[in-house]
Amino acid sequence: MTKLGGAFLAFAVAFYLCTSAAEASTPEEAFVRKTISSHEIVMFSKSYCPYCRRAKAVFKEMNKIPHVIELDQRDDGMDIQDALGVVVGRRTVPQVFINGKHVGGSDDTVEAYQSGELAKLLSVPSKDDL
Repeated sequence: MTKLGGAFLAFAVAFYLCTSAAEASTPEEAFVRKTISSHEIVMFSKSYCPYCRRAKAVFKEMNKIPHVIELDQRDDGMDIQDALGVVVGRRTVPQVFINGKHVGGSDDTVEAYQSGELAKLLSVPSKDDL
């Protein structure tokens, strides 16, 4: 994907997330939107997923604690995962959000960490600054 295409996608997702939870068509979509807007770092995850563990390790390295929704440990986990697909266009895990901004999945999170973008989003020194 080109940088312009990626920027457009990020804008489209951010614009979509800005709609109020009241506009959600299901309680699960409202839950996803409210959760994203209520926490600095949000990760929709499954406890057994190696990609989720990889994304969690990034935040551990940064001494940041994400608000993690373990979909496999909830009775409504599949419904929330479906709602995540509606809200952000992806139902794979992990899906990471920082200050309401969709970062993406595991590879996106690791790339953002390595580039210093994650540190900027979290207003912390980057790994290169330490």
